[in-house]
Amino acid sequence: MIHLFKTKIGRLRIIGFLEGVSLLVLVFIAVPMKYYFHNPSLSKTLGPIHGAIFLLFIFNTLSIGVEQNWKFKTTTWKIILACFIPFGTFYIDNKILSKL
Repeated sequence: MIHLFKTKIGRLRIIGFLEGVSLLVLVFIAVPMKYYFHNPSLSKTLGPIHGAIFLLFIFNTLSIGVEQNWKFKTTTWKIILACFIPFGTFYIDNKILSKL
């Protein structure tokens, strides 16, 4: 795990993992708590945290894409699209980022 902190792609993989976990907790735990149990405290806390991690993931993906000369139509957009889909960042990490 420590070796991931040494490269930009490794750091992107860590941010992607955090973004994926925060999205899953938000969608499958915080939102049902808010609407079914009328307890919005977790969504109020986790929403801004997830938003910050989401933006960090997007900006890092674009930065690394430009630096590594990724083609936007083939690699960069797939990685960006993954953060909108639950479990998407885990899939992209396995299929694309782990091989770079």
